[in-house]
Amino acid sequence: MAKIQLDYRGLKCPLPTLKINQFALSNQAKPGDIVEIVADCPTFEADIKKWCSTTKKMLIKCYNDGKNKTAQIQF
Repeated sequence: MAKIQLDYRGLKCPLPTLKINQFALSNQAKPGDIVEIVADCPTFEADIKKWCSTTKKMLIKCYNDGKNKTAQIQF
């Protein structure tokens, strides 16, 4: 199981969600891999929760440190 980090800071809605979707479709993450995404888009938390629900990926955690939002997803 690998841990993959993606930095989507500077991208505004809907680009972080579109980028994670492209990443998922590229098959770079194998089943069981953990993908950690950092973003600063104001709607990232809600968007990533909806994306995980739609794609049946497990959202391990999503948190906001006041500046950036981080989501960990198990593929």
